[in-house]
Amino acid sequence: MTRPSRRTLIAGAFAALALAATALPAAAQNYPSRPITLIVPWGAGGGTDATARILGSLMEKELGQPVNVVNRTGGSGVVGHSAIASAPPDGYTIGLATVEIGMMHWQGLTELTGASYTPIGLVNADPAGIQVRADAPYKNVQDLLAAIRANPGKFKASGTGQGGIWHLALAGLLRDQKIDPASVAWVPSNGAAPGLQDMVAGGIEIAPVSLPEARSLIDAGKVKSLAIMNDKPAALYPNVPTLKAALGSNWTMAAWRGIVAPKGIPNDVRDKLAAVVQKVANSKEYQDFMASRGFGVVYAGPADFGKFMAKSDAELGATMKAVGIAK
Repeated sequence: MTRPSRRTLIAGAFAALALAATALPAAAQNYPSRPITLIVPWGAGGGTDATARILGSLMEKELGQPVNVVNRTGGSGVVGHSAIASAPPDGYTIGLATVEIGMMHWQGLTELTGASYTPIGLVNADPAGIQVRADAPYKNVQDLLAAIRANPGKFKASGTGQGGIWHLALAGLLRDQKIDPASVAWVPSNGAAPGLQDMVAGGIEIAPVSLPEARSLIDAGKVKSLAIMNDKPAALYPNVPTLKAALGSNWTMAAWRGIVAPKGIPNDVRDKLAAVVQKVANSKEYQDFMASRGFGVVYAGPADFGKFMAKSDAELGATMKAVGIAK
């Protein structure tokens, strides 16, 4: 039996490598060939869950496979975010990350950050607003800040737990305006709704929550919004001034949501998911759904979403350190 020559063996090896290389794109082109799991780190029935379900239903139509929304709650968001990060990097498990991914590690709850994921697309952001009772004597945010300066310790605010996103939004604004964040006492609550109700009842003076969360009370004439922590007015209430317009401040803060995948998914799978998410985010169905809830639609692709998460993380960390809640 004639042994193959060295040249023949080398040629065969190169041929095998070439075959493998051509097979990879073909496999990626078939993605997805089975259902996809979309992990939500928060409970069913909330805003993040609702956003995930409309995204999932619209992504199904584009991908030709079921997109199953799975709620993985617990640990103040750590459980679900960890489940996304630790999933196989094959594109069959993705997740809807939220602003808390830039907060949890500063509190010592996890080592995860936005850099622990492959960013796919930012799909929502709801900036904080400065809400007070409708009968409050402040005509604008300047009046409110002047009163806080003149009466440190007199004012109380609420709308989330201690160290939550709306607590940091207000603390960051005060810090930006050279006011000690401790000048306003934070009253922890289980969310925006109880915080707003406490304000209407006279228990607190400020609810720095998003405009969609305050919408029903604003429309009922019980609450007014003095400013929004964004670089442009909200479509929901375009007459509410931005901090830039009202104060010349560049401080912004928003609760946000975006599709992410585990680190290491193939680039072509990432690109296919990103293209689908962009199409869905720009679709009339998604825009109409989010508008009906009062949620803001903001889209950013993988590269810009990654930069956005890094900026959000840095701002949150600086504010949490200033307030004394960073570990």
